[in-house]
Amino acid sequence: MKPNTIVTKLQETEETKPDYALAISLMHEKLLLKNYSKNTTKTYIHMFKQFLRHTYPMPLYKVSTAHITHYHKELITKQNISASYQNQSINAIKFYIEKVLNLPKVQYDFCRPRKGKKLPKVLSLNEVDSLLKCTYNIKHKTIFMIIYSCGLRISECLNLKIEDIDSKNMRVWIRNAKGNKDRITLLSPTMLLQLRAYYKLYKPKDWLFEGVEGKQYSASSIRQVFNRSKRKANINIPATVHTLRHSFATHLLDAGTNLRFIQQLLGHNSSKTTEIYTHVSTTNLINITSPLEMLPK
Repeated sequence: MKPNTIVTKLQETEETKPDYALAISLMHEKLLLKNYSKNTTKTYIHMFKQFLRHTYPMPLYKVSTAHITHYHKELITKQNISASYQNQSINAIKFYIEKVLNLPKVQYDFCRPRKGKKLPKVLSLNEVDSLLKCTYNIKHKTIFMIIYSCGLRISECLNLKIEDIDSKNMRVWIRNAKGNKDRITLLSPTMLLQLRAYYKLYKPKDWLFEGVEGKQYSASSIRQVFNRSKRKANINIPATVHTLRHSFATHLLDAGTNLRFIQQLLGHNSSKTTEIYTHVSTTNLINITSPLEMLPK
């Protein structure tokens, strides 16, 4: 094989090594059977293919734990990958080993990287208000409003259907969210009025937010519009669409909402995940007196 591009290398791998092509096919089939989300399926297949590029032309039956460990060490030392990328790669390979090959978990206990504990970026109430006022298209504005007012991930917003808006009980159904879980979040009166105005103008048929030819609206389009509105609103922090979800949780906490309720609204499995917002809540800081103020005057 000529030392060509990585893409060509993978193509030749799949053609010349039937066990590689079969492994990818079986893994994809198992992910579908286990009802993994589209994003997870895409990520796992991509990560597994990257690993196969590294092991080529070694037959898969010869691949050991040592090879897998060495691969991830090279990712860290030579490519400087993030802890998140490394964990996704390990999860993908473990899925193939444990779910496709049905081998015991205990034999493949890989060393996990430690993730840095970074606090989420949060917009103030005034910044959210400015962002919405600088978003003039009613569809785009409605998208940002529902992500913020319901605490949605961008994928959850795009997956909303008309029947998921329960105006009778003032709630929104989030179906097949992260971890294939359903949950319910709140529907505010202001949000309902905005949705009715949006529906009257656009008349979506299936997806709540439709793109070209009635298909789902794209995440990339939402991100592009968000960045434009952010610039217009003179918001200088490195905020993304997901920052609206962080802001939803933090503003609820600032308003005195119980952390347990916020956890349910966000769909977090663990309360520890939700507790990170206590570190960015301004209310708690305001109510704390610095010891400097306690010194004799």
